[in-house]
Amino acid sequence: MKKLTAAAAFFILAALVLGACNAGKFEGDFSWDVTPFEYTNQHGEAVSLEDLEGQPWLAQFVFTNCTSVCPPMMFNMAEVQDHLAEAGVEDYKIVSFSVDPEFDTPEKLQEYLDTFEVSDQSKWEMLTGYTMDDIADLAVKSFKVPVIAPRQDSDQVTHASSFFLVNQEGKAVKSYDGYMEVPHDIIVEDMKALIKAGS
Repeated sequence: MKKLTAAAAFFILAALVLGACNAGKFEGDFSWDVTPFEYTNQHGEAVSLEDLEGQPWLAQFVFTNCTSVCPPMMFNMAEVQDHLAEAGVEDYKIVSFSVDPEFDTPEKLQEYLDTFEVSDQSKWEMLTGYTMDDIADLAVKSFKVPVIAPRQDSDQVTHASSFFLVNQEGKAVKSYDGYMEVPHDIIVEDMKALIKAGS
């Protein structure tokens, strides 16, 4: 009986030690290379995948004329930023790819960002300056989601309502609901773990 108790104590101690070693360790759900790009942000500046390397970032697909999922997604992403700030997370970016690049000029994207209560706009890259085919191609190849151009009788683009986490090496590693049930705490913990792993 004593041997069993000692063995049990050993395994419990080992589990505690391993748990401590693995605490905060990031585990992604996939590892997809983001296609290299160089687009234009809301300030008229060029932003490339290479510019984003070295820090994790959250990606989303939106457009300023959206009448359905985009406003809630923008509001939710602003809330994610607030949670990150409260947790002391600073080294990251938020990248919003416009899925209506012909209409969404840098100026329109800046005006759109201004309508939301964003605590720190310097973290945001609102991107445009490409064709519809370009963004549809990037969405499928990099994030495995479709971007579908509007029908002739509509100006509404069909796109994903997920948030995607991209690591410091430019690989998409996880996705989250960006529309209804946003897992703020999980996103914060994942971001902290990625930053810790890269430090």
